Amino acid sequence: MARIIRFAACAAVLTVAALSHPAPARAAGFDGAWTVLIITEAGSCDQGYSFPLQISGGRVTSTGSANVTGAVGRGGAVTVRVSQGGSYASGTGRLGATSGFGRWSGKGGSGTCSGRWQATRS
Repeated sequence: MARIIRFAACAAVLTVAALSHPAPARAAGFDGAWTVLIITEAGSCDQGYSFPLQISGGRVTSTGSANVTGAVGRGGAVTVRVSQGGSYASGTGRLGATSGFGRWSGKGGSGTCSGRWQATRS
């Protein structure tokens, strides 16, 4: 479960979904492969974890087994929610041309965790 929370937080790399649902064409400048590093600052999750994400048409996806939903707005504001089974994590932040950062929080079998994430374009 801790691995799911870390993964979810990365896809910190990434839920400000209530703030915006950007049109995919407006965020195309962020499309491509990204690597996200999740850093746990509170809770019993592993301290760090890295995984790949894909942004296409402003939508954040992953090839893993978790359900990843997310979006990147024109200005780089990113929101992501990851879930698998009863575990979930949400993250928000901002992407630039080659890197990004933000915060995440989630809940899984080991309890609640939270921290920060960093992303780099692959």
